[in-house]
Amino acid sequence: MSDMNTANYKNAQILCVGTELLLGDIVNTNAAFLSAQLAELGISVYKHICVGDNPERLSRALRDALSETDLIITSGGLGPTYDDLTKETIAAALGLELELHSPSLDRIKSYFERTGRVMTPNNVKQTMIPHGATVFPNNNGTAPAMAAFGGENNSKTVIMLPGPPNELIPLFHEQVKPFLMSHTDAVIDSVNIHFFGIGESALEEQIKDLMINATNPSIAPYCKSGEVRIRVTAKAETHVKAKEMCDACVETIKQSSVGKFIYGIDTKTLENTLVLALRESGKTFACAESCTGGLIAKRITDISGCSDVFLGGCVTYANSVKQNILGVRAETLASFGAVSEQTALEMAEGVRKQTGADIGVSTTGIAGPSGGTPEKPVGTVFVAISAKDYHKCIKLTLSSMKSREYIREVSASNAMHLALSYLNG
Repeated sequence: MSDMNTANYKNAQILCVGTELLLGDIVNTNAAFLSAQLAELGISVYKHICVGDNPERLSRALRDALSETDLIITSGGLGPTYDDLTKETIAAALGLELELHSPSLDRIKSYFERTGRVMTPNNVKQTMIPHGATVFPNNNGTAPAMAAFGGENNSKTVIMLPGPPNELIPLFHEQVKPFLMSHTDAVIDSVNIHFFGIGESALEEQIKDLMINATNPSIAPYCKSGEVRIRVTAKAETHVKAKEMCDACVETIKQSSVGKFIYGIDTKTLENTLVLALRESGKTFACAESCTGGLIAKRITDISGCSDVFLGGCVTYANSVKQNILGVRAETLASFGAVSEQTALEMAEGVRKQTGADIGVSTTGIAGPSGGTPEKPVGTVFVAISAKDYHKCIKLTLSSMKSREYIREVSASNAMHLALSYLNG
């Protein structure tokens, strides 16, 4: 059936249907996928809504969504069973009659014949389509997807997609995305700026005016353990123009007071950035870990192909192992303790020399929740780096109220950031 809608979509809501989603039996990955796809098309997502297989609640959610936006995308509830009521509820909300769609019926019959299965009468239910709808044939399942239109001048559109991701994703790419592209006059482009060594509050305070006044591009901060990410998003007629707008905003942030804390643009993780920097510089890396217990090595080796720059690591928890493996001096441990600047520096130098790496880093500290003293409370960590021409140690004083996992994660990140800062001069 032909598309009767001539609207340009600017905003949308995503409505996912299924009691299993509300119970937590299934993770709602469809909403995340659809949001990312709509963003690429320049369509802003106002809300994610999830309702169970209940016609009354679905109808209420649908009415609210249609009152706020012109485009609703649903997933789930298109199957043949009695509780699959998405299509029927949407047709009623739009004031549309359901009618048999013969091509869909033929496809379902053919599907059952090919698979050697018996088609039951309730499968015919899947071929009933709201009057005037555009049908998107499903090549990976029995339930066709569709776009139904209603409201004044058919200004409201509800696109109904099957729930299983292995049906929804290819169907969206092959058919729904081209349909939406013909109804949009803008695209969205985003750039992610990654910061280390500054907290979200401090970063926001220093560029608050820029963030408040930014509308297009928009600037939004996101926080993770020890790091902050800023997402710059621009909407324009073309991807080239949107990218130009993003790049100009990124350059402004680079030149601001927070620019010195940037460690990457559109990079995946701190460890990814370090591995790339090591490759570009032709340097190799090794680590000696106490309180982080191998976390640095784990994060580095999560990256496929890192063996060209990562030579190895040692978890040297006991003092005797620090001495025997890394060559930390007994007098250093006796005079300053395992958790000290002096021990951290000797650990970093020891692992560098033992492995033959260009750069060695180390961590030693008290990750908690026990083991702290008044002089060295939980959260005290020393992180060091050793290179042929460079040695440095930093002391971290992390909150004892933070979890053991947080302290270890942030300590590992600081060690990798020390190496990255050295490589960047």
